[in-house]
Amino acid sequence: MSLSRRTFLGSLGLGATATAVAFTGLERIALAEPSRAATAGGPILLNANENAYGMFPSVEKATLEGLRLANRYPFKIYRDVEERVAAYNKVSAKQVLLGNGSTEVLAMAVRAFTDPSRKLLTAVPTFESALLYARDRGARVVEVPLTASYALDLDAMLTQAGNDTGLVYICNPNNPTASLTARRDIETFLRKLPTSTYVLIDEAYHHFATDSPDYQSFIDKPVDDPRVIVARTFSKIYGMAGLRLGYSVATPETTKLLQPWQLEDNGNMIVLHAALAALADDDAMRAAVARNAADRKEFLRQAAVRKLHVIPSYANFAMVETGRPVRQVIQHFRGDNIAVGRPFPRMENFLRVSFSKPDDMASFWQSWDKLPEMAKQ
Repeated sequence: MSLSRRTFLGSLGLGATATAVAFTGLERIALAEPSRAATAGGPILLNANENAYGMFPSVEKATLEGLRLANRYPFKIYRDVEERVAAYNKVSAKQVLLGNGSTEVLAMAVRAFTDPSRKLLTAVPTFESALLYARDRGARVVEVPLTASYALDLDAMLTQAGNDTGLVYICNPNNPTASLTARRDIETFLRKLPTSTYVLIDEAYHHFATDSPDYQSFIDKPVDDPRVIVARTFSKIYGMAGLRLGYSVATPETTKLLQPWQLEDNGNMIVLHAALAALADDDAMRAAVARNAADRKEFLRQAAVRKLHVIPSYANFAMVETGRPVRQVIQHFRGDNIAVGRPFPRMENFLRVSFSKPDDMASFWQSWDKLPEMAKQ
């Protein structure tokens, strides 16, 4: 059976039982996010937490240089990117592994540290790729609901942790809630975990959270703990979601445990040139952070005008309470040619909305304001 993300979106109106089928491998991973493809006259895309403004001009220029060299294998530039990522993060190149997006990093960690005798411990809802990889591997998955403030419930996770826990997955800021778990709480959690348990901290939305006093990256301020693996991506702030590049930072010893599960030749000439340009353009990065902060502020202002409850956001998206089943809301926006986030477990009355350009967001709010009329029909 072949199931695309687009097919999955189309099945949402059929109810939960329609999608409760057995998927394997890439089909399961395809369920993690809806369609990202933009077409002429197609929908406004507020569904996948992408950077709607695209790549930096410097990065776009670099992709053309990479394209001209696409007939060659990228052996040297691959090493250059590893070394540049390491230098940028003030670590050794022996601590860095590149991935086909940060989802490959998640796959490497799951395969290295879980199996039928070693379980995965994760939150719910959160980004689901690690969970899906673990289940495909035959590992038991324990899901712990978020706290009332939408942080990871680390105390509850500790009660589920034991010597049979191979890996804990922490997405911070969390997807889909855009919420934070305080750094000090994660540090306390690490100290109390079994010494045999590794922790994967997914910092895909790192750049959007740096204005919070409760947030500090585990790369920028590392802990002396060989069990910690940090994942980053070029997809979000750098606008490179379609090019696919991420990386991990861990101790050299832990990196060696991950490396056997790394896909060979997992970086192409185009994305590697783009990565070098992205890491060299901090001015554009900071401008993108500021622009997202402005877009987020405006989203929250519009929500406040409408007296809506929005989970405090530290990402490039927000989760807003709908007051009705989210599947109805998704269908409503689809009727206005707007793609929004899919339903998430335990949050059936919340909608995830990715921030986009002002005109796109104006269309979103115009459609939102028709919801009360829809409810009366």
